[in-house]
Amino acid sequence: MKDPVLVVLAAGMGSRYGGLKQMDKLGSNGEALLDYSVFDALRSGFKKIIFIIRHDIEKDFREIVLARMGSAVPYSLAFQDLDSLIPPDIFREVQKLGRTKPWGTSHALLCAADQIDAPFAVINADDFYGREAYTALGSCLSSLSGASSDAAIVPYRLEPTLSPQGSVARGVCQVKDGCLCSVEELLTIKKEGNIIYNTNPDGTKRELAPDTPVSMNFWGFPETILPEFKKYFDAFINASYQDIKSECYIPRAADHFIRQGVIRIRSLEAHSEWFGVTYKDDKAAAVRRIAELTAQGVYPAKLW
Repeated sequence: MKDPVLVVLAAGMGSRYGGLKQMDKLGSNGEALLDYSVFDALRSGFKKIIFIIRHDIEKDFREIVLARMGSAVPYSLAFQDLDSLIPPDIFREVQKLGRTKPWGTSHALLCAADQIDAPFAVINADDFYGREAYTALGSCLSSLSGASSDAAIVPYRLEPTLSPQGSVARGVCQVKDGCLCSVEELLTIKKEGNIIYNTNPDGTKRELAPDTPVSMNFWGFPETILPEFKKYFDAFINASYQDIKSECYIPRAADHFIRQGVIRIRSLEAHSEWFGVTYKDDKAAAVRRIAELTAQGVYPAKLW
């Protein structure tokens, strides 16, 4: 048994937010949402934090985030850049095509693979997941043996994860007997009136129930899954590198692993709150909720 590791996906470019939301100050002492994730993880038994960032934001990340945490957080850095793990011949073609954005969340995870030595959780830096979720996932990961082929997800109800500012992407989950059967990445979900729907690529609309379980990228895996992620990503790059908007998402990889019988993914019920900052106008609500949780004593006024 090993204490789990937390992998924080913090290399995003924040195109819809209009800036580096992973470092935006939301707490009363300048804390970002990732501060609360790290705080919850450490008090839920996680032993180490791995932040995945880009080289071009390293200086700001060190000065804004890591300096604030100081010695309170055992961490390391991994770097996701456009050329990370990409064969040189393919990268030359990608440069000619004009791609500037890295290859998504599976790509980011693999950029930290050489530092992951225990069962691990992977999260988005710009999402708040709640302590209950970390407790549930930490307990599950801590129970895994070295040869385990079990993984886990903490899904959330769809409706509270929507943004009034515009559409969002979510992994729609099918769960049976406590296990994830499939996850389908839908990229343009929004609510109009009382109806929640996804706009399909052909323009048709698919209605979704408010209590649909969705992935918010709160996953737990044994470290033995990493070679499978590498095989999946290599196949993705070979098939999709010419599409400059293509991204290799963790939910799609997880769905592939389920269908191939590579892994069983437990669906954990944590009854935990989620909120995040997809758009700039989401910030005020997040600041307000952090202040409320601090006033209730869920978090100290100064985390570090």
